[in-house]
Amino acid sequence: MDTCKVPANASKCSMSTMECFMVLSTQAQKISIGILCGLFGTMCVFENTLVLYLIFSSPGIRKKPSYLFIGSLALADILASIIFVCSFVNFHVFNKAGFSKEVFLLQLGGVNTSFSASLSSLLLTALDRYISISRPSEYKLLMTRKRAWAALAVLWVTCATIACLPLLGWNCCVLDSVCSELFPFVDDNYQSGWVCFIMVLLGCIIYAYAHVLWRARQHVAYMEKHQAQVGKQNTRMRMDVMLAKTLVMVLAVLMLCWSPVLVLMIYSIFARLSDHLRKVFAFCSTLCLLNSMVNPIIYALRSKELFSSLRRVFSHFRRQLKVTEESPEAESNHKSSVIET
Repeated sequence: MDTCKVPANASKCSMSTMECFMVLSTQAQKISIGILCGLFGTMCVFENTLVLYLIFSSPGIRKKPSYLFIGSLALADILASIIFVCSFVNFHVFNKAGFSKEVFLLQLGGVNTSFSASLSSLLLTALDRYISISRPSEYKLLMTRKRAWAALAVLWVTCATIACLPLLGWNCCVLDSVCSELFPFVDDNYQSGWVCFIMVLLGCIIYAYAHVLWRARQHVAYMEKHQAQVGKQNTRMRMDVMLAKTLVMVLAVLMLCWSPVLVLMIYSIFARLSDHLRKVFAFCSTLCLLNSMVNPIIYALRSKELFSSLRRVFSHFRRQLKVTEESPEAESNHKSSVIET
């Protein structure tokens, strides 16, 4: 039975208390976490790197603000998977705590920045779809590449600033305040504020998508009523409806993967967590990686432009492979003809 208690105030804010947060007590639990993190992390990096390559290798795709936001989401997921897996496995599986408070808070800030940027990128994508589907005639004037890049810059700076507040001094060691039960050195009020920030982002995304789905449904009804009319407007509507449905699928997966973590974080604010619940929280944290791994799969299956770009990449790769295989044979035939001559 675990006897290590989580520190309730900053007076116990020493390096030895980090062992209290290493909640995986059996080798089976550590192996399970290691396998999950290794599998999800590797697949996440590979898939999101492929998405970034497909977006920025295609001039037609990378010029569209919608795919700039999706590219930001993919980049955030890559960074989150790398930082999260390295720090999480190092801490919970190998039980290494021989680093300073500042290093730990820097790692935690990196994880929070990446996951916050991922969620914020999804919010920008939702707003982009809302503008595109509600004001299609003004979309190109309202959503330019310059404005898209400016929005992304504000997004990343804001997320990094909020995530680094514990490192800058908002932690229970400096403030002599109540510490979080889930994260070493983290102030309980900061955890509450970060959860509120995430809940506001989720609320804005849900609100935006409610309007997107409502307008998409209107567009579907319009297309069914005017099925004989074929033109750029109907084609644009079909693309908007398709992308809106795709991003709703992304949002559904996001809510499914993040809900357990957020519920436990909120619960820890109002009640003391048992050792069992803290172990559950450690396993639920890996669902965030699962979310980052599933997103690119949804893009490939639902986005016609990305899927077409993926097919072109595979076709080019097959041609290159075929040329490579045929080259030695052609060179051999050439040498044979020279010898015969």
